[in-house]
Amino acid sequence: MLPIDAAAHSSRWRRRHPGEKAVLGFGLTALAVCLPPWPGAPLVAAATLAVLLGPAGVTPRQLWRAWRIPLGFCVTGAVPLLFQVGAEGGLVTLAPGGPDAAGQLLLRTSAASLGVLLFAFTTPVSDVLPRLVRAGVPAPVVDVALVMYRISFLLLDSVRRIREAQAARLGLTTRAATWRSLAGLGATAFVRAFDRAARLQSGLAGRGYDGTLRVLVPRTPVSRRFLGATGALLAGLVALTLVLERLLP
Repeated sequence: MLPIDAAAHSSRWRRRHPGEKAVLGFGLTALAVCLPPWPGAPLVAAATLAVLLGPAGVTPRQLWRAWRIPLGFCVTGAVPLLFQVGAEGGLVTLAPGGPDAAGQLLLRTSAASLGVLLFAFTTPVSDVLPRLVRAGVPAPVVDVALVMYRISFLLLDSVRRIREAQAARLGLTTRAATWRSLAGLGATAFVRAFDRAARLQSGLAGRGYDGTLRVLVPRTPVSRRFLGATGALLAGLVALTLVLERLLP
């Protein structure tokens, strides 16, 4: 199991309705995208961090390990805005207004990614997918997503075991041995993926699979207090951003 999935299953908000956490997480993400990047994005990021590290109970180490990857994509996407190609000053020159555009994009995307992580850290995928059918998503689509979610963990476990076996047999001692081990790892994982899929299909057929995976979803009441607090937080961020936008240069 991935660390973020393990954190979601042990989250303080594990028993809350996924809709409540979706309103909070994706609401913060929408504000990060729609509000002015300054001071809106820093305010949204600060509020999201406060919720993650406070009521949600996410540790700083868990948050950094999950956030560093999307943050790297945010930085990678912002860097090209700093330059322009084919201008009069040379082949590659600093773009006019490039630092401002790159900074705004970085603020928006990094704050928005925190909102998505808030939902991911508090809501397991197994709680969300079965409820999508009630929301109007076709059942076959949800079934495929559930199967792929299960197979992904099986494949990750197989890759880990193969990697450990290769390391125990000195398959990573030299560069040439490492490349051979990587080739063997890819080939073995490919074969095992088809084997897992075939066994899963046989197991479903043996259990009378008729095109729909029926999953027992526990009833979870929607907390009006939580939704009210979420609405107050989002409205407060909007109001504070508009006020500070007029006061700050």
